[in-house]
Amino acid sequence: MQRRTFLRGTAIAALATVPLSTSMSVDASAADTPVGSLAELQSAINGAAPGDRIVVADGTYTVPAGGAIIVSGKNGTGAAPITIVSKTRGGAVLRGERGFVFANSSNITVSGFAFRQSTTTEIPANCSSIRLTRNDFQHADTGDPYWLVVRANDTKIDRNHFHDKTTAGIFLVVDGPGSTDMAQNIHIFKNHFSDHSFSGDNGGESIRLGVSGRALSGAHAVVEYNLFERADGDPEAISVKSSDNTIRYNTIRNSRGGIVLRHGNRSRVEGNYLIGGIEGVRLYGNDHLIVNNYLSGLSGRALVVGSGTTRDHNSGETQDERRGNDACDRAVIVHNTLIGNSGTLSGETRTYEPRDVVIADNLLVGDSGSLVAMGVTTGFTWQSNMVWGAAANGNIPSGGFTRVDPKLVTGPDGVARLSAGSPAIGAATLPDPGVADDIDGDSRGTTRDIGADEYSTAAALRHPLTSADVGPNAS
Repeated sequence: MQRRTFLRGTAIAALATVPLSTSMSVDASAADTPVGSLAELQSAINGAAPGDRIVVADGTYTVPAGGAIIVSGKNGTGAAPITIVSKTRGGAVLRGERGFVFANSSNITVSGFAFRQSTTTEIPANCSSIRLTRNDFQHADTGDPYWLVVRANDTKIDRNHFHDKTTAGIFLVVDGPGSTDMAQNIHIFKNHFSDHSFSGDNGGESIRLGVSGRALSGAHAVVEYNLFERADGDPEAISVKSSDNTIRYNTIRNSRGGIVLRHGNRSRVEGNYLIGGIEGVRLYGNDHLIVNNYLSGLSGRALVVGSGTTRDHNSGETQDERRGNDACDRAVIVHNTLIGNSGTLSGETRTYEPRDVVIADNLLVGDSGSLVAMGVTTGFTWQSNMVWGAAANGNIPSGGFTRVDPKLVTGPDGVARLSAGSPAIGAATLPDPGVADDIDGDSRGTTRDIGADEYSTAAALRHPLTSADVGPNAS
């Protein structure tokens, strides 16, 4: 039985067929200032006012050594930003040591450039409301290890493509002012991160959201609708090292890296697809919600409830202590589907065991090994999980699951969902964890189903992302 039809907007599909170098010319308007040289560009920026749009002609612009494109003391408004845009997406190519350098500016949009420089692009803490959209990032591998560093509040990074890095370093870093604070309200969405092939053990994340010294600072960042493909530079494709963040509706496909809440508290990991790679979701710290995620075909550990070298991070600890693992306490892991992974749900063996974690209404399916292989735990609640397949149950407590065929059917998008008559329908028992819908966007209602999918005959509103859904030509 086919439950849903896999749909993708025809407009998005059409955009994907347009070559980046020639796509989507900027429509002219009275506020446009066309420029065709670095000198003209700098002059136009210096004289820009709210609502102005500077349109850079297609071509290659090599910034001289020691030079930069300076955006300093320029302030648009929320309704009328200052926009610097390539005439066609990817048509204006920036080479040399350095590209844009921002200072004391706000409400600036930079759109459509191909960044081919060797020095980090930084959005410093003395700026706010800077937006980088529809750009193509491929910095020189021999240059700075970080390609884009964000320290300013209310920054938007959307519809960009970060790709083809072979050395240590990170595509996108979010930090903040000083040594302990985080930039606030960063929005990272509809970006494409691909082909990070650094083969070292550590240091090649696609996104690093914070760092150990900032772990206790709430960032309130939202990372959503991004696609990660062949993100192989680190076991952590999305590395969260701060607090109060939302990681949702992303797709990580055929990648070494997964989603890791490495440091920090109170983050939400929701509605993500991790398919056909190695690592899944791993969590440390306190009070996280892990909900509606679909993890399938992973050759490493799918879902890890981490132990710690310390019980809790705190403001008085040493730098070495802060770098250690903080045991996972009081997480709620609910409505996730784990299918066909080498390691389904597991723990670790550090000194401080995870405590008071709720694991409920999850669907665990596998044909080899053990579905659950937890280390020492304290105060765990196991409730109404469903397991199936030739894999052993493992050490899941007998009262915390039922073993029954969930009657899954794989749709044309490759996702296995509940079919009519599945015993998972209406079988969830955990009091509402504050989840309005399922991974597809279907309403959970008052009687919820086990796993990431709520049975419905309607077409899915969300699905695993493809390259047509993200990057410079995305809707």
